[in-house]
Amino acid sequence: MLNRTVFFISDGTGITAGALGKLLEHFPSTNFTQVRMPFTDTLEKIRLAQESILHAAEEKGGRPVVIMSLGNMELRNTLKQSNAYFIDLFNTFIDPLGIELDQKPLTGAGIAHSVMGTKYNDRMEAINFTLNHDDGMTNSGLEEAQVILIGVSRCGKTPTSVYLAMQFGIKAANYPLIPEDFERGALPAILHKHLDKIFGLTIKPERLHAVRNERRSGSFYASLDNCRKEITTAENLMREAGITWADSTSRSVEELSAIIMERTRKPT
Repeated sequence: MLNRTVFFISDGTGITAGALGKLLEHFPSTNFTQVRMPFTDTLEKIRLAQESILHAAEEKGGRPVVIMSLGNMELRNTLKQSNAYFIDLFNTFIDPLGIELDQKPLTGAGIAHSVMGTKYNDRMEAINFTLNHDDGMTNSGLEEAQVILIGVSRCGKTPTSVYLAMQFGIKAANYPLIPEDFERGALPAILHKHLDKIFGLTIKPERLHAVRNERRSGSFYASLDNCRKEITTAENLMREAGITWADSTSRSVEELSAIIMERTRKPT
């Protein structure tokens, strides 16, 4: 296992640089120690970053990786005097695109938020909606939901809903299917008029048993037998209602969200 330090250096929040960090997942044989340095927007802060890069190189014995999002050319060039491997958002992506479009790109901190404008505000509104409609907390305003996730307790509805809201601005509500629904043999009545918005999540019984056991060890709720019965019944209810579902057992929220967006044809 290789050991490297990766720096995320930005003149703003570092969210964009952090997103580029997903590239590191393609190299599982390397153990990356992550150092985040947001708001690095002066020469003094750049000098401090260079000192940290030098120290990391001496400590790990290998060149650090620097993922950077610095709009100021002087700060960019000064930082690059360090002995590191650089992934530069502007040199690699923004500047070449500007040449192709024959336009000078904006380079100030926070440009991503300001350019998105309404899109950013839409995401904030979607996040508030999703948090207020988590776990069937309220039926008020449910007609505004763009997606309603259903499934047994602890199958991944909440993190997937929040990711849809944060990443795509989708107003996502979620409802747990509970023993009362199973005894009644029907979905909650409030959902009947929203079937076109519903997407289901399921999960392997063994995985659900493990997840629930962390929360309520040794309980009937977490027992493998109960998990099997709930999942089978939930899938039958969704099948009878014509609801599409996906298995969350080995899928990340990113994968689940992509499946939901594709199958429900939600615009990004």
